[in-house]
Amino acid sequence: MGRLTTHVLDTTHGCPAAELSISLYRVDRDGNRHLQLETVTNDDGRCERPLLAGLEFNVGRYELAFAVGAYFCKRGVALGDPAFLDEVVVRFGVDDSDRHYHVPLLVSPYGYSTYRGS
Repeated sequence: MGRLTTHVLDTTHGCPAAELSISLYRVDRDGNRHLQLETVTNDDGRCERPLLAGLEFNVGRYELAFAVGAYFCKRGVALGDPAFLDEVVVRFGVDDSDRHYHVPLLVSPYGYSTYRGS
């Protein structure tokens, strides 16, 4: 059974990014985004369950939008106005809905990295 998961690591503080808001969108052929869910990371920087799984998880394009500006503000990090990174958006494709797609985010106020994990 395929599924989509994520986790977020705060590279500024060297810890999981707890209580970070995430929105998941499905992107249609015309580039329009359709909200699938909104969630918040747990103390381990992960979501409590897969973002999508089973019959809900289909071939197509998706976006994960991570509210990193709000996350760093809550932790007292001094950010510019506007913040350099307010929202990190990762658009990715799923070509096999029977596989596990894991999209980690390593983030600081001024940079981020992502990859297809396992």
